[in-house]
Amino acid sequence: MTMLEQQLKLKHTHLKNRLVMGSMHTGLEEGWHNRKRLREFYKARAKGGVALIITGGYSPNLRGKLTPISSSFNSYYDVFKHKAYTDAVHKEGGKICLQLLHAGRYAYHPFNQAPSAIKAPINPYKPKEMSVSSIKKTIKDFAHSAYMAEKAGYDGVEIMGSEGYLINEFMAPHTNKRSDNYGGSLENRMRLALEIVNTVREKVSASFLIIFRLSVIDLIPNGSTADEVTQQAIALEKAGVDIFNTGIGWHEARVPTIASMVPAGAFKEASKRLKEVVNIPVIAVNRINTPDIANAILAANEADLISMARPLLADPDFFNKYDADKSKEINVCIGCNQGCLDHVFKNKRATCLVNPQAAFELDYPLNKTATVKNVLVVGAGPAGLSASCYLAKKGHNVTLIEKKSEMGGQFNLAMQIPGKEDFNYTLTYFINELKRLKVKLLLSTEFENTMLNEYDDVVFATGVRPREANIACADDKRVYSYDEVIRGEVQLGQSIAILGAGGIGFDMVAFLTEQKNQSIDDFKSQWGIECEVTTHKAPYELYMLKRSEGRFGSELGKTTGWIHRQVAKQHNVTQIAQCQYQRFDKNGLTISVAGKKQTLVVDTVIACIGQVSNSECMAEHKENANVHIIGGAKLASAIDAKRAIYEALQVAIKI
Repeated sequence: MTMLEQQLKLKHTHLKNRLVMGSMHTGLEEGWHNRKRLREFYKARAKGGVALIITGGYSPNLRGKLTPISSSFNSYYDVFKHKAYTDAVHKEGGKICLQLLHAGRYAYHPFNQAPSAIKAPINPYKPKEMSVSSIKKTIKDFAHSAYMAEKAGYDGVEIMGSEGYLINEFMAPHTNKRSDNYGGSLENRMRLALEIVNTVREKVSASFLIIFRLSVIDLIPNGSTADEVTQQAIALEKAGVDIFNTGIGWHEARVPTIASMVPAGAFKEASKRLKEVVNIPVIAVNRINTPDIANAILAANEADLISMARPLLADPDFFNKYDADKSKEINVCIGCNQGCLDHVFKNKRATCLVNPQAAFELDYPLNKTATVKNVLVVGAGPAGLSASCYLAKKGHNVTLIEKKSEMGGQFNLAMQIPGKEDFNYTLTYFINELKRLKVKLLLSTEFENTMLNEYDDVVFATGVRPREANIACADDKRVYSYDEVIRGEVQLGQSIAILGAGGIGFDMVAFLTEQKNQSIDDFKSQWGIECEVTTHKAPYELYMLKRSEGRFGSELGKTTGWIHRQVAKQHNVTQIAQCQYQRFDKNGLTISVAGKKQTLVVDTVIACIGQVSNSECMAEHKENANVHIIGGAKLASAIDAKRAIYEALQVAIKI
């Protein structure tokens, strides 16, 4: 038996294995109308074998809500509503804890409160400094919510003391400038956390779990020191905490903590530090997405439990597949944030790029078909691979053809970008699923019109190709497309102009400047995590150009765009907006900026200006009712794997 499978004995109970579903907001927490959906979401993860589920954050009072419409937990109405969740999880043999989160100065409304009236850089609303009476009331509110949570059938609560929310704000000198009993010395700054834990423990039974999410590394100026974190942990354990969860970084911190460019297990050192000073279980977090990584951390005694949030969006059956020795069937989280966090920050329901059924279990069921069809899928990129798998799961007979000699399409390019190596997991998953589901695969096979008569339905997923730049060239110069650069088919000069400032353009910056499979130490040095920032001279002089005005990367993901922009800044990429491209010759690239002509002395130009659909083979069949077009073949503009796989699911449900 491996470490991940082992039970964990606690004071009054036990966990059946070492896997915890970490807290994540799905957008289903608000409103009665989503109650069945959220119940099904939790049920699926509990049925998938996870030992303990921690819910999204619920505020103990109105002022602590993240937004005016966010959920709180403090009434018998909430008890009745949440009983459906706890019953569903318990029926599947799991345990579930309610996360209590007071947003503090991160609350996105004008009634927010904080230890001091200091506005957060990511929030337009300046908080009001909490009075002592307000602090005392908030402590009681936490305890009352915990008391009600036990009545709702929860096995415990997680008190959110990290990520820059209220309790964390009191602990850190960065945000706590008070001069009373709740500010100044460490003893005073951690008083709120201790009083909350003490009061909660008094209100609940001895068997009711108290998890405390402690910010081990704040990643902001003037945050808690390592020694202060140690003292906080020891005091909180004495106050009655049963399990420590590890918090990494504040939301305003300018350091990546969970995005795909963060190396796997990059912050395992944080949970190890807690384990060295406390006698209760500690949970490891952040960028742990495979059983091998989880087991390595547990075996090294760097944690007692492993928290996975997004990986359980990607595959709710993660643990059961691992336990059945079927790890190759796990749909691994690639850390892209596109379907989960980016959605949440846009007030949309969270889901997953590699699993669009996540949080949509009731909306997009994939039921077995009553009428088995012979279906042809044309193109083995992300859309075609996923469509083939979904159709086969429904019970159809599926044939997948690909004109090239390999599968993967745009994934084969994406996984070559430093920080996107995990895309290989998704491609491998689909290839394994094709075999398991007995999809007939024909590589190096072109579509022919006669095939329409051989199948009941045909799905075109022929993908995209790079858009060509319309620039006059001379002196044996030409503009390279991004795909031939990534495949290493061309010789690059030392001075390079990148045309385009969207996702492809920033991927090209990373491809030309960043290390593939970056080590944890190099990652920490690059971002100055508890060390001095180490800068590496870029191998190229880079220019990034775009036709439009405004900020570069404005269309990038909400939670990762700033990282891509910072990487470009780290490597001194010169960015020029409002360009008109005129001529590329031995003198360089001639452009016009705001009507003024200039020549950039570059010897290479790379076009990252979007894509066009590979639609030639299907043009005459678009009106055929049995022909379906998905992914880039349907619409090349702003194509991404998230939309491609989503459309694959939808067409499978339809057929």
